[in-house]
Amino acid sequence: MARQEKFARHEQSEFDKVTISMNRVTKVVKGGKNTRQAALVCVGDKKGRVGLGMGKAAEAVDAINKAETAAKHNMFAVPMVGTTIPHEIIGKFGSGSVLLLPAEEGTGVIAGGPVRAVLEMAGIQDIRTKSLGSNNPINCAKATIAGLQALRTAEQIAALRGKSVEEVASLTLVEKK
Repeated sequence: MARQEKFARHEQSEFDKVTISMNRVTKVVKGGKNTRQAALVCVGDKKGRVGLGMGKAAEAVDAINKAETAAKHNMFAVPMVGTTIPHEIIGKFGSGSVLLLPAEEGTGVIAGGPVRAVLEMAGIQDIRTKSLGSNNPINCAKATIAGLQALRTAEQIAALRGKSVEEVASLTLVEKK
């Protein structure tokens, strides 16, 4: 019985995780070189919550575990309208920029590499993206997170301005003409 309990400790997490990037980093020291692993992991529940974390350790497994813990601490809710985002936005981090565009239902996730991983973990099903500037996976993933954190719904904007949602919506329609 005790043996079964020992091996049954692997609890199922409520979050899915994906490893976006693994880097081998080396530091030159007096006695030679210290090699370590750096991991970038994205976690999400595919229902509107996502987080990104970096971890570094001597072993790859330990680095992934550290990154997963960091990502869970950095989780936030993504404002969504149906299966897409409320408005167009450009997320920036370092020299990387990611353009996020809302899309009609049925479009799917049109994104590449690290951007796709972050959006799928967030649960966004219909979106178009374009990666601008740096194509470094770390910068692209962090720029995507920055863009998602900057999103606001019409209700949030109306509350900030002290107006009704209808007034805010009519103002945005007038501005587009």
